[in-house]
Amino acid sequence: MNRRSTPEADAQRAIVQALRFALPRDAIVHHAANEIAAGDRRGQIRQSILVGMGVHAGFADLIVISGGRVLFLEVKSPSGRLRKSQEVFRDTVCAQGFSWALVRSVDDALGALADHGFTSRVRCPARRAAP
Repeated sequence: MNRRSTPEADAQRAIVQALRFALPRDAIVHHAANEIAAGDRRGQIRQSILVGMGVHAGFADLIVISGGRVLFLEVKSPSGRLRKSQEVFRDTVCAQGFSWALVRSVDDALGALADHGFTSRVRCPARRAAP
C-alpha cells in the first residue's frame, strides 16, 4: 500500500511524531481512521460497514490522552477548512467538557497541548492569538 501524500497527511505524520516525543511515555496518541478514500461502490459499502461499527461523521483526526486529560485534534492544511460535520463534532465534545483544537503544524499541536494543560517535555514557541 502506498502512503498517501497530501499536505494534511504529511502534517499529521509530523504532528504524531512530535507528540510521541513531547508527551510522557504512557500518553496515548491515536488516529481515528474515519473515512474510506475510494469513492467507488466498494468504498461506499466499506464506509457503510464502518458507520455501522461506530464510525462517527466529523470525528477528529487525533485523540490525545495523557495525565487524565483528553484532547481532540483536527489536522488541516494551511488553507483547509472544517466541514459542517467537523464543526458539529467540535461543538458537541466541547459542550461535554472535552478539549478540541484545530492544528495546521507541529507548533500548533504543541501549543494546543500547552493551552489545554498537558504536561510536555518540549517547550512551545510563543503563541500568537488566532485571527
